[in-house]
Parts: sequence; C-alpha cells; structure tokens
Amino acid sequence: MSRELRGVNGKKAVSAFEKAGFRILRWKGSHCLLYKEGWPLLVIPVHHGPLKIGLLKKEIKKSGLSVEEFQDLL
Repeated sequence: MSRELRGVNGKKAVSAFEKAGFRILRWKGSHCLLYKEGWPLLVIPVHHGPLKIGLLKKEIKKSGLSVEEFQDLL
C-alpha cells in the first residue's frame, strides 16, 4: 500500500485533494492549506521532490479518504 504512494510530490497531492472537494485556502511560502467544510485543515508542503509517506498518509486520513481512493484521484 505504501509503495504506491512513493514519488507523490506536493503538487500532485494538492491536485488530488482538490478533486476530492478540498479548496486551497491559502498558499503560504512552500506550504498549501486546503479546506473543506466539516473537515480539518490539510497542510501540504510543496517542496521539490516527493512527500514523505508518513506525512502523506496522515493528511489522507485527516481528509477522510482511504489510500486507495486517494490513489484513484492522482
């Protein structure tokens, strides 16, 4: 399951969360804050290179999506 998340960068993650109904609240420096009514804020770092799997899994869990649902949105 984690293997499929390797190589996902911040821009791809933001795009996938937008497809799930989250909206960009603000982009401050190299971090993007995403908002959806009734859900906690998601903070996605948009640095050069892939996101760490632990961080990505944490944000996926906060979004209410399963890893499989998130992968389908990529």
